[in-house]
Amino acid sequence: MPLNTNFYQSIDSVISGLTRQNYIINKKAATAVFLAGRLGKPLLIEGPAGVGKTGLAEAVAGALNTELFRLQCYPGLDESKTLYEWNYQKQLLHIQAYKDEVNVFSPAYLLERPLLKAFRSPKPAVLLIDEIDKGEEELESFLLEALSEYQVSIPELGVITAVHRPYVVLTSNSTRQLSDALKRRCIFLYLSYPEAVVEEAIVNLKVPGISRRLCSDVVKFVQELRKLKLKKAPSITESIDWARTLLLLGRGGIDAALVSDSLNVLLKYEEDIARAELKIEQMIPDKPDDGAQGILDTSTTVQRVEYEHDLTRFDF
Repeated sequence: MPLNTNFYQSIDSVISGLTRQNYIINKKAATAVFLAGRLGKPLLIEGPAGVGKTGLAEAVAGALNTELFRLQCYPGLDESKTLYEWNYQKQLLHIQAYKDEVNVFSPAYLLERPLLKAFRSPKPAVLLIDEIDKGEEELESFLLEALSEYQVSIPELGVITAVHRPYVVLTSNSTRQLSDALKRRCIFLYLSYPEAVVEEAIVNLKVPGISRRLCSDVVKFVQELRKLKLKKAPSITESIDWARTLLLLGRGGIDAALVSDSLNVLLKYEEDIARAELKIEQMIPDKPDDGAQGILDTSTTVQRVEYEHDLTRFDF
């Protein structure tokens, strides 16, 4: 499919394009995405795990109708693994078969890694450098140089310049401080946990069939849960997983027993679960006046909140 050249036309087109990818974004974040695309700068997204940093890069690629190349950073990741490796088995076989008659250091024997794939893509691609804070400073310095000139050097082949400048997205969970040099070259965006009304919209979009009440109960409880001193607060992804869990159990609301039985979907450490169990009663949203326990009646049509068509409340 051809590249969607209208995506970066305006901030509103960025919002519309991401919304069609089921990614809800406010105007401040959309402005950062717009500026990164129009200025040709990498977009550096920081924030706690699970707030949609990687999902934003995926949504941008979908909105652009282009390919996403993902470089997952980790301790020990070096320059060669971000760029290329030689296909040693193929080289060895051809040396044995043809001896000196073949050049085994040619593009035919090259195994491209994410950075080189993005540079050699036939159309502008999205290059996601995920969790760059888990990589080492040497990797950060190499990426800084490669993304400044959008070219890399392979000793056996020479300098390779990007066919098209990729749209670069870097994410960080802030486990270490990134260099000022890197931040200076990027458009910076910090994503935090969303407000309740935005999180309700996200859950509603991601969990088809969820009722208005269950969606509200899930988000209100998770928002209260994040106020506790937890080792790992529940992410948006875990809110969605919990909503799907409750829907699977046929529930239309929550109560203390249900929360206690399913708390492990939201929390991943035993000490966090123990701390939350002491506060469950205080954190459960008030029940409706009719006293219903929230068992979902599957014979009736669930009334969903169509946030997709009513986005004015989110300052879009």
